[in-house]
Amino acid sequence: MMPPPLLNLVVIRSADLDRAERFYRVLGLSFERHRHGSGPEHLAAQPFAGGYVFEIYPASAKAGSTAGVRIGFSMDGVDSYLDGLVEAGGTIITAAADSEWGRRAVVADPDGHRVELVMPLGR
Repeated sequence: MMPPPLLNLVVIRSADLDRAERFYRVLGLSFERHRHGSGPEHLAAQPFAGGYVFEIYPASAKAGSTAGVRIGFSMDGVDSYLDGLVEAGGTIITAAADSEWGRRAVVADPDGHRVELVMPLGR
């Protein structure tokens, strides 16, 4: 039996790459600008633990919206990020609170993507 596949790439789209970069930098993501062939310039975060890549491409009518995508990050200190995310254009959807999964908050990024921040129990 083969092992299940591992997630290695997440791509979202933004109406404003600079604004999106400011928001996600608050979480500690570090981006580089990339362009593949004749494709659009986009942001690529340094590979995360486990090797997956997080990219942000410019929004376009042809590519469709990714606003319905929900992104989750497991992290320490959920509460300490919230003010910075709001200053960077985010909107708190669910205030930080203890839950069955640990300390959790949900913030919408400037493009409307829901970003779940969780500090797992016992961490």
